[in-house]
Amino acid sequence: MSPSESNGEPTSIEVQDSIPVIDYSLLTSGIPNERSKVVQDIGKACEDWGCFMLVNHGIPETLIQEMMGISDEFFNMTKEEKLEFEAHGVFDPIRCTSGLNLVNQNKDTLWRECLRLIVHPDFNCPLKPPGLSELAFDYVKRTRAIALELVKGVSESLGFEASYMNHELNLDASFQLLAINYYPSILEFDASRGLIQHTDHGLLTLLYENGVPGLEVLHNGKWVGIGSIPNAFFIISADHLEIFSNGKYKGKFHRTVMKDERKRITLVNTNGPSLDTIVGPSSRLVDGENRPPRYLPMKYSEYLECQTRLVTAGKHPFDEIRIHI
Repeated sequence: MSPSESNGEPTSIEVQDSIPVIDYSLLTSGIPNERSKVVQDIGKACEDWGCFMLVNHGIPETLIQEMMGISDEFFNMTKEEKLEFEAHGVFDPIRCTSGLNLVNQNKDTLWRECLRLIVHPDFNCPLKPPGLSELAFDYVKRTRAIALELVKGVSESLGFEASYMNHELNLDASFQLLAINYYPSILEFDASRGLIQHTDHGLLTLLYENGVPGLEVLHNGKWVGIGSIPNAFFIISADHLEIFSNGKYKGKFHRTVMKDERKRITLVNTNGPSLDTIVGPSSRLVDGENRPPRYLPMKYSEYLECQTRLVTAGKHPFDEIRIHI
């Protein structure tokens, strides 16, 4: 278990109605009182839950459904076609992976396929199936705008100016990934499907699912199943928000547990600083002995490499950068 959560083996519990819900349209309405209230709600959601549902985000549902459909087409291509995009390193602009990931020391495994695309500062995408690149470009442009606006709200919730985090973390050159996860149906693959517990790199993750359940988050030592809200994004606090806020907002542990026999597809955007940005606790949140830094600074690109290396060993990057006080 990560440094940010308890070490006991958590139990699973289904709770759907308690997840905070944020109305994005109120954040961007231009009405000061509405924005102020939403900023407070975002701060509370990040502090209490580390996640929230985002509604009224303005991305057309038709675009999202087209992305889901063409993603399904990609994973239904032949194995030989997908081998063209086989992953070799964490900074490959296009990475397609499939296989089993180890769950525990008992060597239990889970199956998942994933297409990872670096989409900012440079956009990368396969040219097949036809139309994927055009749809993905439109989709990530819109999700990036939402992520940047949410970061402004987070910045204000921490007591900073709206533009403070953007400036400090060089978000104009931010490193944005689009990961498309595919969990085949039981008819396609009769074995355990899912994704092990983990936190994400970056500041905020935007996740959209195709309506097939499976996402769980760790909350107060228990796994909470996330029920879907029509046309809503699930927003997850990530590691570098925890680091920059000096632990006030925690990176959220989550996993995928597939009990439904249908296929599950998720569109996942991770949004981080620029690769060359050194991220540590904000200087405004550190004050000598009263508020000492809780994390060592590390370049974002080095953190990504560190994460890849440690996760395969069953560890967390915080094992190397967390300062024990």
